[in-house]
Amino acid sequence: MTEIGIGILGGGYMGKAHAVAMAAVGAVFDTALRPRLEMVCATTPASAERYRRAYGFQRATDDWQLLVNDPKVEAIVIASPQQTHRVVAEAAFALGKPVFCEKPLGASLADSRAMVAAAEASGCPNMVGFNYIRTPASQYARQLIADGLIGEVTWFRGEHTEDFYADPDAPATWRTEGEANGTMGDLAPHMINGAMALIGPIAELIAEVETVHMDRPGGRVTNDDQGQMMCRFANGAMGQMFFSRIATGRKMGYAYEITGTKGAIRFDQEDQNALWLYLSEGDEATRGFRKILTGPAHPDYLPFCQGPGHGTGYQDQILIEARDFLRAIETQTPVWPTFEDGMVVNQVIAAAMAASEARAWQTVSTF
Repeated sequence: MTEIGIGILGGGYMGKAHAVAMAAVGAVFDTALRPRLEMVCATTPASAERYRRAYGFQRATDDWQLLVNDPKVEAIVIASPQQTHRVVAEAAFALGKPVFCEKPLGASLADSRAMVAAAEASGCPNMVGFNYIRTPASQYARQLIADGLIGEVTWFRGEHTEDFYADPDAPATWRTEGEANGTMGDLAPHMINGAMALIGPIAELIAEVETVHMDRPGGRVTNDDQGQMMCRFANGAMGQMFFSRIATGRKMGYAYEITGTKGAIRFDQEDQNALWLYLSEGDEATRGFRKILTGPAHPDYLPFCQGPGHGTGYQDQILIEARDFLRAIETQTPVWPTFEDGMVVNQVIAAAMAASEARAWQTVSTF
């Protein structure tokens, strides 16, 4: 086993998730590389020190450049606001350090392209944090589709819906400012990434994006509340997606339905340890969707639990990401999703925003 010093930028919600994952991944997956929580960076010395004590880091700082340049920090996890992603990643790659970056990759498509260029020029391992597609159930769905069990895919419906801004009287915050913090920058990337993982590249689309609650206590909203799009995948399948932060009653509405010529699949993240499968075989009288509970026979389940149906949780998705990132560093081979894959998500979002503005179909490859 070899130690590797980890530096994490951001100690909040996702910073904590990645710190916990790096602290536990060696024991859960018996990784050849064993992370050492070397340094955490936050906006003030006081908050950085608080995170250091809480998560078990060796050191703390409020200067991201100090963290990136420190020789004991050998790999970087970016869990800070989107506007910081590009400058931090470029600095880390210039020093030959691997980078894991939370989604969305960049605050804009231009930022994402620059980050991909920096990653490719450095040759360093790089990865983007799309955790939901890594549940054992969704990994199994990808496997079933790739194996052709449900035949040729003809239709896809996906959503990422939550209700944290469903109340019109909820106050304005940083989430209601800046395009990257709107629903299309925050929630949509997860389902777009998931759709492409399951079905393949998106060739063209038409979309509608809107702000429903223009004014909130404390300020005017400058980004979007919800968006919808119809799309055509490169393999010919038809698709539609919906994204919303004002979907009353939805807490973790990352859900999809997939129709094929021989069967169909349904999944809902609010019941993340179950996959619904229909196969067009056998007596018509006995056909129907059956609920498959994830267990040790499904991808990345056994390291967490030996009991079928006992389930995995949100933090376990982050642990799987940590294992994959360490594997990329150890083997010096790309592990999906790379920065290139993250950039393509930004490309689809750029096409969707343009389609909404023009009220016309757009070809994704032109963006």
